[in-house]
Amino acid sequence: MAETLNALGGLLVKALPTFLLLVLLHFYLKFIFFRPLEKVLRKRFELTEGARRSAEASLEAAARKTAEYEAALREARSQMYHEQEEARRRWREEQAAAVLDARGKAGALVTQTRAELAEDAARARESLKAESEALAERITAAILERRPA
Repeated sequence: MAETLNALGGLLVKALPTFLLLVLLHFYLKFIFFRPLEKVLRKRFELTEGARRSAEASLEAAARKTAEYEAALREARSQMYHEQEEARRRWREEQAAAVLDARGKAGALVTQTRAELAEDAARARESLKAESEALAERITAAILERRPA
């Protein structure tokens, strides 16, 4: 057993410089390589995170502006539809007034024309009556002249 301990002690003494070299290599790499690498990675993360936050803020601002534009567009459309409806209503009222005016003028014209036709018919009757009487007298005269009395 003592021999084993002696051999183990000898191995430990031989491994001690390797162990010390590994510990020194660990601290050397930690301070020379990993710490600057960690700083660079942290800075990169902060820049990336900042750019991501900035992009999110830009997207939110764009979404707000889009919502504002859409609201303004809806308002403009609503106002335009309202104006169109108002113009249609005025046009219908003007059209109805024009139709009523035309009906009134047409009614007056029909009344005037009927009166003129009635006058023409009365004159024509009188003329026909006079002509028929003259014709009747001529016929009577012609008949009486042919008859011996």
